[in-house]
Amino acid sequence: ISRAFRNIPGVTLISVDRLNLLKIAPGGHVGRFLIWTQSALKRLDGLYGTWRKPSSEKTDFNLPMAKMTCTDLSKILQSAEVKAALRAPKKGIKRRSVKKNPLKNIRVMLKL
Repeated sequence: ISRAFRNIPGVTLISVDRLNLLKIAPGGHVGRFLIWTQSALKRLDGLYGTWRKPSSEKTDFNLPMAKMTCTDLSKILQSAEVKAALRAPKKGIKRRSVKKNPLKNIRVMLKL
């Protein structure tokens, strides 16, 4: 696989043993297209474990659990619990007038 893909421009091959976040997501953008081989996924399971089986190579390593169970943001924002916690929108529009400098504006100077 490494010989087949190494001459294609824009393709980067990374070993599972030497994963680098800067190579996988450069600039913090996680929208990179990744292709994983079956042997790489088995190697990741052995290295980091799964939620059911602990890691066989690392000691005392637990996979981080997801903080959100529902990741549908529009569903969360439209839920009754979120709507009940929000305050009502302000209806009145307050317009501010621009303070004019009496030294530069003769009409404002005459009003004083």
